[in-house]
Amino acid sequence: MRYPRWLGWQRVRETARAIRGQPAWLGGLALGVVSGFATWLTGFGNGPADASAGLFLGGGLGLWALGITQARPQSKPSRTERMRLLQEKIREAQDGCLMTVEADSGTTDPEVEALIDDFNRMIANLRSTFNYVEECQNKVLAERNKIEALLQSLPGALISIDENLLINTVNKQAEEMMESPQEALEGQNLFELLKLNEGDRSLLRDAFLYKRPVRNQEITLTIGNEPRAISINLSFLTGEDTDMAAVVTLQDITEYKHLQESVYNREKLVAMGQLAAGVAHELNTPLGNILGYSQLMEANTDSPEKMSHYTSVVAEEAKQCSRIIQDLLNYARKDQCLGDTCALNTLVREVNETFLNCRLQRYNVEVDLDLDPDLPDVEGGCGELDIVLTNLMLNAIQALKSHPAPRVRIQTWRESGGTVGASVEDNGPGISPEIRSRIFDPFFTTKDVGDGSGLGLSISQAMLSKRGGFIVYDSEYREGARFVIKVPVAKTHSEEE
Repeated sequence: MRYPRWLGWQRVRETARAIRGQPAWLGGLALGVVSGFATWLTGFGNGPADASAGLFLGGGLGLWALGITQARPQSKPSRTERMRLLQEKIREAQDGCLMTVEADSGTTDPEVEALIDDFNRMIANLRSTFNYVEECQNKVLAERNKIEALLQSLPGALISIDENLLINTVNKQAEEMMESPQEALEGQNLFELLKLNEGDRSLLRDAFLYKRPVRNQEITLTIGNEPRAISINLSFLTGEDTDMAAVVTLQDITEYKHLQESVYNREKLVAMGQLAAGVAHELNTPLGNILGYSQLMEANTDSPEKMSHYTSVVAEEAKQCSRIIQDLLNYARKDQCLGDTCALNTLVREVNETFLNCRLQRYNVEVDLDLDPDLPDVEGGCGELDIVLTNLMLNAIQALKSHPAPRVRIQTWRESGGTVGASVEDNGPGISPEIRSRIFDPFFTTKDVGDGSGLGLSISQAMLSKRGGFIVYDSEYREGARFVIKVPVAKTHSEEE
């Protein structure tokens, strides 16, 4: 029985379709085996010999196809294909996709492969460079964010200006203080933005003119039609004289000033309580003397000499009571700055002449004056400074009662920073270290009862403080006691303008 021949060749066609696209040698081998099997099927009806011959013939054809496909050389990419691939990678690199070209050792053009190798190295270098740039960019962004956070977290307003004094950067606090958004503040002139009085405007103008930094200078700034106390700081970005770029910080200290004044008045009330405790003792002594001598006057009306002596004692004790009361009033009175000035050298000479005609001759005290001839006027009325110098002179004279060669030296000088100094020193026993911290306390005194109220130094300190000055005890002076006064130089009319 003969099988139809189409049975075997149908399998050949199906196999050909299945191996399409596979390697040539594999397709040839498969095609030969299938065709041999088909020949075996078609030849089986004619006898085993024909069938075996058909199978071997098909297998031989398959092996022959395998040999041919293995012996045939593979097709190599052409120069045009490699150049086209290189061009595609270049266009991708222009779009930001840095991809290399795969190497192919089988190309027939070594120049093209060398060009591709150079391109691949360039792409590798660009990748490394871009990675480094990206890393640096991330660091810069992190630092920028850190600086921005610091600027926004500052307690005061920060304003950055360029070399033309135009605002280019502000923080949130500046927007709140100026009651304007950042867009409205940027580009404005600093002097047009800040509503300053003439004195503060002159201070800021001179700072830019002479390029002088400003540190914690108190100014008055009008904000929302209300004057506010502002602490201003000014720092320049460079040291070049022509570069005016700077950073200005403004700190509103109005509430702090009010709190400071409240604490100051509260301290006065506490001090007044301490004064009330000591005033009984201070007034009790002269009042007791007045009462005693009044009784003596009643018992000795027949002796005019005794009556005169008793009367003078009563008068002196009454004056002592009056001085104590006046000192208390001066200490408790609210300070008022009237803008008075004083020629300190002239005042020193007047105070010295007053003591020279009275107590200095009585106690045989020698006074040396060492006055700076070019001393400018100082802030504060002469009446208050007269009280200060008088208290210091009285303390020095009383400390020299038992000294064999009493001497007092008064010196004046001018210091840098707009300050005038004065000192009153004596060659007495000085003040022991144990009590130096208390000498400015109200009613503290080392004198005998009736010789002092203990208010002289505390009142003097209060008078100088309200004028921006102070008084200290010089602990380094070893030849006696030395008190140093510092008061600010009075501003001239041109400086105020």
